[in-house]
Amino acid sequence: MQYLTKIFSAVLLVVGLVAGAQAQSSAQDRAAALRAQLAEVQTQQADKQMRLAQLEEALKPENIANSLAGVGSTHPEELREMRRKQLESERAGVTAQLDQLAVSQRRLETAIAEADAAAYQQSARPNDAGASNKGPNAASVENTTTTRPRTTRRRTRRVRPRRTSSRS
Repeated sequence: MQYLTKIFSAVLLVVGLVAGAQAQSSAQDRAAALRAQLAEVQTQQADKQMRLAQLEEALKPENIANSLAGVGSTHPEELREMRRKQLESERAGVTAQLDQLAVSQRRLETAIAEADAAAYQQSARPNDAGASNKGPNAASVENTTTTRPRTTRRRTRRVRPRRTSSRS
């Protein structure tokens, strides 16, 4: 029977160690996944900024006129105005997307910092994996917790010098 108890305790200890390692690994995995998302957001931001620069260049009056040079119309100013409005609405959409990406980037950076802190805390914790999965003999150890006696500082008594009296 003692043999089975020892085997059972050993199995529980191994399971506890594996669970502790998985918890730390999952926090590190979460941080890595968040970093990958952040890299993706930064790539999208770079693409949107490049598109915004293209739109800014296309919105210049001479570039609008050049883009419509091959189109014949009796009212070229209306065509130029329509093209300008189209480019401005696209610019507003790209700017809104850039704002959303900036918010997402800040949120991801905060989440990465929290995940890194959690991973650090898990790695700094003493390996207490078997604490929740203790064997049947562990109950007696838990119930007999040793507490340190409270020590108080005692006041030292002053010793008064004795008076020597001469009683005769």
